[in-house]
Amino acid sequence: MEKEYTAPATKPGYEICKRVFDVVMCSIALILLSPVFLAVAIAIKLEDGGEIIYKQTRLTKGGREFEMYKFRSMCPNAHEKLEELLKYNEMEGPAFKMENDPRITKVGKFIRKTSIDELPQLVNILKGEMSIIGPRPPLPREVAQYTPYQMHRLDVITGLACYHECEGRNEEKDFDKWVESDLRYIRERSMLTDLKVIFLTIRVVLTGKGAM
Repeated sequence: MEKEYTAPATKPGYEICKRVFDVVMCSIALILLSPVFLAVAIAIKLEDGGEIIYKQTRLTKGGREFEMYKFRSMCPNAHEKLEELLKYNEMEGPAFKMENDPRITKVGKFIRKTSIDELPQLVNILKGEMSIIGPRPPLPREVAQYTPYQMHRLDVITGLACYHECEGRNEEKDFDKWVESDLRYIRERSMLTDLKVIFLTIRVVLTGKGAM
């Protein structure tokens, strides 16, 4: 039986503060991290000569599509190999997760472990397609399998970091628990909550716990 969902009250003041915070922090981060961007770009190019930035269609608030950016961490033809790997999916539900995915490159293993592969999403945030904090943006093929209850993950703008990841739950194989974590964030979200998630995420990145 489908769970019932009660939407939390809208918070227009919070939404404005959140957007200003996103723009200011991402602008500063892009400037400070520019040497890291350059070093990673060179490393990816030297490894196999392929594209540096990987673009993938994802969904954000209301199911709106956008192109999400990542440093490429997989072989150039990774998408073509996905179909044959689906049988090894370790995640229960529509999302795909495989701990020892053979498509990941040597550079890719490092930038994933340190979450550096996600840094280009700072541009997505500046464009207003994502936020620093919010449920992770899903793939259209995953959302096509969502129940009406799970669709509430898309009631807010999707983000770079979320409860699920900052609490070190990337090892979690139960998609329903992931959904509950995201809906809990939507109910509790505030600037204080966002700051807490940021600090917890930094801890996870520094320790490597839960990184995939």
